[in-house]
Amino acid sequence: MRETEGFRPFRPAWGLGNGHAMTILGSLRPRDLSSLARVSRMERRQFATEPGTHVVGYVHTGMSGRIGSRPLVLIVHGLEGSADSSYAMGTAIKAFAAGFDVLRYNVRNCGGTDGLTPTLYHSGLTVDLHHVIRELIEVDGVEHLFIVGFSMGGNQSLKLAGELGEEHPRQLKGVCAISPPIDLASCSAAIRERRNWIYEQRFVRSLARRMREKDRLFPGVYDLQGLDQIRHLWDWDDRFQPHNGFRDAREYYAKASSISFLPAIRVPTLIIHAEDDPFIPLDPFLDQGLAANPQIGLILTRHGGHVAFCGIGQPDEDRAWAENRAIEFFRRLAGDRLHGEVDDSGGEG
Repeated sequence: MRETEGFRPFRPAWGLGNGHAMTILGSLRPRDLSSLARVSRMERRQFATEPGTHVVGYVHTGMSGRIGSRPLVLIVHGLEGSADSSYAMGTAIKAFAAGFDVLRYNVRNCGGTDGLTPTLYHSGLTVDLHHVIRELIEVDGVEHLFIVGFSMGGNQSLKLAGELGEEHPRQLKGVCAISPPIDLASCSAAIRERRNWIYEQRFVRSLARRMREKDRLFPGVYDLQGLDQIRHLWDWDDRFQPHNGFRDAREYYAKASSISFLPAIRVPTLIIHAEDDPFIPLDPFLDQGLAANPQIGLILTRHGGHVAFCGIGQPDEDRAWAENRAIEFFRRLAGDRLHGEVDDSGGEG
């Protein structure tokens, strides 16, 4: 799947040619996310994964309510996001309008699901996704499955595809990763730079709130002494990743990063990344293991920031350029398997 020509090029909205401005302001742009509820039937779905652990997703189908009759897009959010994150909702609207069913997936603990497991999630956690796609295929009869992951969710999606390798289920037809931190060590170092203070503190504070909630739900499982003194994600990972089976942050980054799994991917895959992403460095995307895999297409844009990709509006689509490219990629792969009314506008302003 080397071919990436033919995709509409990215042109940043006026005033958003800086990666920081794009990341911050692009993510705050007004979006009408209400249309999905009007045009689809939604079911809250709970999946059993590891012992004592459940994850939750929201399935959107046609009015028949029967999953499996159309190709399905599984959407995986980023660090401290949820199935309700604006990019997840925006992508769901576009996918449904294009003729797909949709599963907006909450990574373990996210979206208000802390009480469904005493364990933590991490950026390389794929065991839950393995269970979810198996259930979708074996129980629901989904024949054409596509996965799109944003940021952390992109890393998880790529790692999953690499883990499956030659043994991937025939029903998994394509994967797209947008702004994925494929080399976690370099990302952790980059976000620690002074210019990225605002992003790192946002993540650290959100993770601290989550740990307090875990302690409320599962008292005594985690030692929270000194929690408020943690200032950097690297220090956070050094402290808490041993609960996920890693010796320290360095081992976690080495084993949870998707970069070493990219050569094993055997399904059509598209990676979208901006060169001005504030805290995901460009160099890992130039890795020979990625370049040598004919199944992986890579779109590098000069601008776009982190996940934002707020572009110039077009008559047939909204400003969320990367979301539109993900659905376009899946439509190419799905071909005439899609049916139902197609709305190229994506249903957003």
